[in-house]
Amino acid sequence: MKSQWECLLQNLGKWQGSFTRFSLQGTLLNDINSVVSLEGLNDNKTIRQIVRREGQEDLVLEYSSLAKSTLFFENGAFSQGSIQLAPFTEFGAELGLIHENRRLRLVQLFDKNGQLDKITLIREHLAGTEPLENPALSVNDLLGEWRGEAITIYPDWRSPDTYSSTLKLHLDDTGRLVQSLTFGERTITSTATINGSIIHFDQNPQKQVQVLLLPNGASATSPLQVKLRQPLFLEVGWLIQPNLRQRMVRSYSDKGEWVSLTLVTEQKV
Repeated sequence: MKSQWECLLQNLGKWQGSFTRFSLQGTLLNDINSVVSLEGLNDNKTIRQIVRREGQEDLVLEYSSLAKSTLFFENGAFSQGSIQLAPFTEFGAELGLIHENRRLRLVQLFDKNGQLDKITLIREHLAGTEPLENPALSVNDLLGEWRGEAITIYPDWRSPDTYSSTLKLHLDDTGRLVQSLTFGERTITSTATINGSIIHFDQNPQKQVQVLLLPNGASATSPLQVKLRQPLFLEVGWLIQPNLRQRMVRSYSDKGEWVSLTLVTEQKV
């Protein structure tokens, strides 16, 4: 198995793209061109990271170890963010997927009252390669049965878990979306309303979850409000090809602790 540092090295290179901010309703607020370069120094024992965004000062970081708030998968996919949900503090995370010469990253931030506040989608490709932009995600793209392999890694470094998953999505007679998710021995069924680019899981008034359908085949899933003493998860999805999708889920316990990170790679059957 690769070390976390070796997994990070899958992200070396110069990534060109943009940071796009959306409202909670999916309206595009602004789009800023960006170049993010990750360069290995000292035989790749140190990373120099430079973030250039149009109209902003460059951000330059050098590091030779990883923060406890960050975990990487072997293909270079990663997440970094809050390790604890606490009262009256901002909360959120970045979830980053990688496929060949492209990366798709999502940042979800909540304000000090726990309300979903900022959604930023970062679409990137390696400099010198052809940028490929997928169409915006639609509900029809997701309907059907998806079978996948999931791997869960943990911030306490215990051994990863791998298991199969099945996701079935269809519309009922009233036009509601019905989702059935099976992983391991468990099956969870839930229903949602669809309003344009928003899928709203509203069965439980205490735990309302929104899926926002975004450009480049992306989706952002999160609670509209994070609450103490309730488990929660943040998720990014990416329809890479019509029959190939990746999802990453960052999960928190009812104590507000970050407990796991799961990467699902699924194919439509």
